[in-house]
Amino acid sequence: MDMRITIFTLLLCLTFLTSFSQTVFKVNSKYDADVKVFAANSKYEADLVVFEVNSKYDADKDGLWFYTNSKYDAKKKIFFVDSKYDADIIVFFASSKYDAGWRNQAKIGKWK
Repeated sequence: MDMRITIFTLLLCLTFLTSFSQTVFKVNSKYDADVKVFAANSKYEADLVVFEVNSKYDADKDGLWFYTNSKYDAKKKIFFVDSKYDADIIVFFASSKYDAGWRNQAKIGKWK
């Protein structure tokens, strides 16, 4: 009985962690994208501060992005637009993972 509870708890935790991972795939057309993204030059212009990680297991917090090679493995397909007015969200690429996260809470719905 205790073993089943332990296994269930472990599976629940793994499901919870992977549901919040931010694995992304860059598409070549805005029509194929789930989210249109504009890359800002300043953190203060951004809705989301992003830090790119090297493993999907490190993409466990909002703003930590792992680029996957397959659109089927991605949680979101993104397209980078040339104008912030065409974007669903505006991101800034940070040099530290500790800066990653939402700056504009109102835009979270565009991502989820």
